[in-house]
Amino acid sequence: MMNTNQETWLSVCNKSDLVINSGVCALVDNHQVAIFGVQSDDLKIYAISNYDPIGKAHVLYRGIVGSINDEPVVASPLFKQHFSLTSGQCIEDDSSHVRTFKTRLVESDVQILI
Repeated sequence: MMNTNQETWLSVCNKSDLVINSGVCALVDNHQVAIFGVQSDDLKIYAISNYDPIGKAHVLYRGIVGSINDEPVVASPLFKQHFSLTSGQCIEDDSSHVRTFKTRLVESDVQILI
């Protein structure tokens, strides 16, 4: 019997591929994932779906990274709505959200939990 509780971490890029306080895009199992390296006191790495459900396009990795009330967000380049990098919730529209992925750094590999 297969263990369905097993976690699968996938290396998606190298730490050197990240553009600090900006996004990069990776194709994971035919899905686009936006990966953000956010620098404050230390480097935090976030990963969300790259699909903007309001603008209906794969563009979130091109958005502007910032924060609202200490919540790290990305502003969609299309209609400027903000998505939380921790929860995926749209700040301006309670009915919209994007998928988030747990991330980790193993040596220089950026990994996401799939």
